[in-house]
Amino acid sequence: MQNPALTFRPEPGAVPDAPGCYQFKDKTGRVIYVGKAKSLRQRLGNYFQAWHNIAPRTQAMLEAARSVEWILVDNEVEALHLEYTLIQRYRPRYNVKYRDDKSYPYLVVTTSEDVPRARVKRGKVAKGDRRFGPYAHAYAIRETLDLLLRVFPIRTCSQGVYDRAARTDRPCLLHHIDRCAAPCTGVVSLEEHRELVDRFAAFLDGETEPVLQELERLMATAAEEMNYEAAARLRDQLFAARKALEKQQMVAEKPEDFDAIAVHEDELEAAVQAFFVRRGRLVGRKGWTVDKVEPLTTGEMLTQFLIQLYEEREDDVPPQVLVPVEPDEVEALGRLLADLRRASREGERGRPIQQVRFHVPQRGDKAAFLQTVEENAREAFQRNRLKRASDFTSRTQALRELQEALDLDDAPLRIECYDISHLGGTEVVASMVVFEDGLPKKSDYRRFKLSQDRNDDFAAMREIMRRRFSRYVEERAAPVQDEEGDIRRFAYPPNLVIIDGGPGQLSAALEGIAQVRGDAETSATILGDIGFVSLAKRFEELWVPGRSKPVVLPRGSDALYLVQRLRDEAHRFAVTYQRTRRKKSVASSELDGIPGIGPTRRKALLKRFGSVKALRLASIEDLMGVEGISRTIATTVYRHLHAEDAALEEAT
Repeated sequence: MQNPALTFRPEPGAVPDAPGCYQFKDKTGRVIYVGKAKSLRQRLGNYFQAWHNIAPRTQAMLEAARSVEWILVDNEVEALHLEYTLIQRYRPRYNVKYRDDKSYPYLVVTTSEDVPRARVKRGKVAKGDRRFGPYAHAYAIRETLDLLLRVFPIRTCSQGVYDRAARTDRPCLLHHIDRCAAPCTGVVSLEEHRELVDRFAAFLDGETEPVLQELERLMATAAEEMNYEAAARLRDQLFAARKALEKQQMVAEKPEDFDAIAVHEDELEAAVQAFFVRRGRLVGRKGWTVDKVEPLTTGEMLTQFLIQLYEEREDDVPPQVLVPVEPDEVEALGRLLADLRRASREGERGRPIQQVRFHVPQRGDKAAFLQTVEENAREAFQRNRLKRASDFTSRTQALRELQEALDLDDAPLRIECYDISHLGGTEVVASMVVFEDGLPKKSDYRRFKLSQDRNDDFAAMREIMRRRFSRYVEERAAPVQDEEGDIRRFAYPPNLVIIDGGPGQLSAALEGIAQVRGDAETSATILGDIGFVSLAKRFEELWVPGRSKPVVLPRGSDALYLVQRLRDEAHRFAVTYQRTRRKKSVASSELDGIPGIGPTRRKALLKRFGSVKALRLASIEDLMGVEGISRTIATTVYRHLHAEDAALEEAT
């Protein structure tokens, strides 16, 4: 039997028999699922077959969907890439999500900068930078870095420290303890420092023997020449290099590059582990957990995972990947990863570009190594299951308790919380934080700058509610997506709105709803579709419109913990924005009134130097280094900032 709700089913002849991607959308136009297909006609036809033949999780997606659209591409490789791009853009609710089991740190060499530096970093890196890892712990990176700086004394300081040393022509402490070659003051040229950086990166990349042999040769030469001080220094460098190598476990007899991927799964969840081997040494590992909100085979899941992994690590795609089973669409996947490898490594050190090969080892050292990775995936799966069972149960319980306590029609899957922040009525701002399924959705957070400064929280709350829900009414009536195809954030309504404050703030919020552009029916519709409450700080009471007494959630309940998290997050977000505004206001005020300095030049100066204090330390030549600042304007700014010093000198 066909589900009668699927009225948006396209005519079979209207769907092209060609490769491409398709998107299911809900009633607000939000993308809830993205898929790819060699033949769009065949794949979409599978969604509209007899209802009892469709998997329950797919049924849930189809029940939420109200339309389906598709995009044609030339081949399967483009379909794979487009699917990844669309999933990253829209974060569809019913697509599999690969979550890092923790944020792993990397050792990053900022080769995109004129004077590269080594640093510990988590998350994405700038295009052109080189990264090594990930490492299990940040301290492991710092220990390795400290050892290697004795051999390759490259820059590790921040841009501010570097600029200050360059201005004063005095290197920092790191140079005096032989941990930096001091390119800031010209002790080594930028070309010599870049060569040091390249050797440092090559060592981390596995090219260790040339470095060790060169250190041994130099140490022996220094000893023969009876330059024992230099020989001792080289001996210490050689010891440091060998100790750094000990931290990288040897897992292959040959100096080859490959990654090993393993999966442990059941019908609902999966854990994925990736081990990274370079030059035969284990240089890093990383783990992910997966909610299988769509039915996938292991091969299909591996294909999605590998695309995501190497789109994020396109600068480090190995020629070989060990996998437990062959990925789905293996030929198209291999071509896509080869293209990524070619784009990032074309001509690197004169090496030819190798194709990416997927290997399912059956025996030998690689099979044993993959078994180790699979054991790690199994352990991660068990840990995640125990933790997730607790988290999921508590979140579900919290939403159910809120629904019952506030008499809501449905569980509040999307909750928005608002808070006001100001300093004595100045720099008045507000925050909107969003939780979906009991978890923060930071991409939907919003900040508001109030139209005028005044010490009136009620007026501020009225303005915020009017602005937010006027946008909701406008975007609900207009096309739900903008010119670039992105969902209009304000067009997606919350199930529940929480106001930080007591009954007074709640009344002000409802008055703001009444001011929404439109007629009385519009306001009534908003109030009918969305629940509104306020959370009073003193006794953690929830005030509901139309009730004379507040709702008091039981102490220790999951629902109370959830609303407290929302309130605290809204307060943190508002206060952070208010402090940022205040700092900018103070900094800008000291530059006001300088002839020739308008908003654009003021912004450029503060962006370059960071603060007025740093501006005062800058010379006229330093100021001229900012785009749009001539010598005349730089001289005017310099004299203005040093006017008090000049007056003091005249008085004395």
